[in-house]
Amino acid sequence: MIPELIDSFERTTAHIEQLVKDIPDAEMIVQPPGAPNHAAWTLGHLVYSCQAIAGEIGVNPWLPEDWESCFGYGSAPAKAAGSRYSSKSELLSALADATQRVRTALMAMDEGILAHPLPDQTMRDTLPTIGHALVQVLAAHTAYHAGQLAAWRRATGRAPVGVFI
Repeated sequence: MIPELIDSFERTTAHIEQLVKDIPDAEMIVQPPGAPNHAAWTLGHLVYSCQAIAGEIGVNPWLPEDWESCFGYGSAPAKAAGSRYSSKSELLSALADATQRVRTALMAMDEGILAHPLPDQTMRDTLPTIGHALVQVLAAHTAYHAGQLAAWRRATGRAPVGVFI
């Protein structure tokens, strides 16, 4: 299960990279009508989500403390827009680093841990086990935001990028 989860996660993050490949830095924070999140926020949010799920499997936090207020659950894209976190290259580097950290942690993990209760007790009703949380965050949540990013791209007048499988 772990290799398949890693493969799905890495395919999705590779697609996300393609979705922003041709976007200039200045346009990463464009907020077209009807698009809920701009590209910079989406990338930063995915990086923050990686840190959050990695913490559930014992990885120490690595992001600056203010990353959560810019990109965590309940944050707003406007906060990231004027911050040091709107550089595409920095965000893509942070996403690559987060992806690698998650991959490394998962590869070192025994599959039996997937059945363990989620350490975050506030989320256990929704995600009862570590396995549930990993699938939700790395597969579903990441793909959801890839879809949002694809819609954002179209809302900014750009052509779609490839086919996501």
